[in-house]
Amino acid sequence: MGEILGSNDGYNSQKSVWKTTVANIPRLIEFGGLADATDHQKWQGRAHDAKMYDEVTEQREFQVRFTMGWTRSSDPKQRCRVLMTMNPPTTVAGRWVIPFFGPWLDEAHPNPAKPGELRWFTTIKGKDVECDDDRPFVIFQGVPLYDFDPTEFPVEKIIRPKSRTFIPSRTKDNYFYVRSGYIDTLQGLPEPLRSQMLDGNFNAGAEDDDWQVIPSSWVQAAMDRWQPRPEGKGEMDSMGVDVACGGKDNFVIAPRYGTWFDDLVSIPGHEIPQETAGRVGAAKVHMARRDRAPVHIDLIGWGLTVHNVLHEDEVQVIGVNASRGSTETSADGMFGFFNFRSEMVWRMREALDPDNKVQIALPPRPILKADLCAYRWTPVKGPKKTIVKVGSKDDMKDDLGRSPDEGDAVIMANIDTVKTEVREALAKAHARRSHDPYADLHQ
Repeated sequence: MGEILGSNDGYNSQKSVWKTTVANIPRLIEFGGLADATDHQKWQGRAHDAKMYDEVTEQREFQVRFTMGWTRSSDPKQRCRVLMTMNPPTTVAGRWVIPFFGPWLDEAHPNPAKPGELRWFTTIKGKDVECDDDRPFVIFQGVPLYDFDPTEFPVEKIIRPKSRTFIPSRTKDNYFYVRSGYIDTLQGLPEPLRSQMLDGNFNAGAEDDDWQVIPSSWVQAAMDRWQPRPEGKGEMDSMGVDVACGGKDNFVIAPRYGTWFDDLVSIPGHEIPQETAGRVGAAKVHMARRDRAPVHIDLIGWGLTVHNVLHEDEVQVIGVNASRGSTETSADGMFGFFNFRSEMVWRMREALDPDNKVQIALPPRPILKADLCAYRWTPVKGPKKTIVKVGSKDDMKDDLGRSPDEGDAVIMANIDTVKTEVREALAKAHARRSHDPYADLHQ
């Protein structure tokens, strides 16, 4: 800022604010950061007509979206906007910008956009939704309604899409970088960093964390294998359920058919009322369940309530206590596990391992990929072998700025549990084989 303005006049280093005047109009610029997991809370309610994020790929998506919420002005004529600048992400966590700017950055986007082209977006049930244009609409009976009388709907129910665009740039576009010889420095970088920084290539590989449990390429390979499942092919073998209610987390159901994971059912937690969480949550599970599949459900928090209702409904439900101990070892026998959560995550790693002859397919969901790539582990010295300790869910919430709902649901769906009727049939068969019809004669 000092270089742009020519001096540091007006800068208050103690308050991190800069007061200046442009065209005889007083301007106030505030500087801040989002380094810690709670830093976004400092900006709650702080309105700015422009919010500008430098190196946004180094920041948590949740915190960026949260602080964007106060981009506003009391002056109806004031233009308000958000500006994000970034280099291509060098870590998996920073790749949230690719679906955010999907029409420009996602190579698989069905309707790609040109650089600088305006597209229109809004958020419905916590998800970005691309709209045809900027016309306001309301959701009526589950579908967008453009032809409506504004007097018949509360103002908060009327959705007005906001424009979004992306303008790519390369280092050579920056006159100052070209003049300083910075390009020569970037040319000496190793790949993929060279392509990321020199060419602005968002599709160049991001480096995995050294302690990442599941490599990003393994998750992507499983998603590349995924195809819609033909109707009636195979039975549902398992379900994983990560329960949420009344808050910002999602209630997620992950159905699995053998090695094929169906697309997830994700329900905003605020749609599950706390006073009826058990029954409503159980109803969501009933709707998604097929073929008497075993249901694996997280017992933490509201999960126990949903578990108990399903048990009363005579559903085969398995309560998952992620913090309980584990006596199992990894498939190669090299590692033990700190707790059951560590075991579940490592089993997902083993299932996704390219050397595994049985290859699984995962639905191509950006949030699911981010969750599965966010599990970190540390080695703990055990009496006989190294113990794998995977970070807690709370730790992941701090790192991601949200709960890893989709990842946790999938690792629970990966659990193999024999169906009740199969177990009963096997028990009967064993009883018949061990029965001696001449036992009375032997006596």
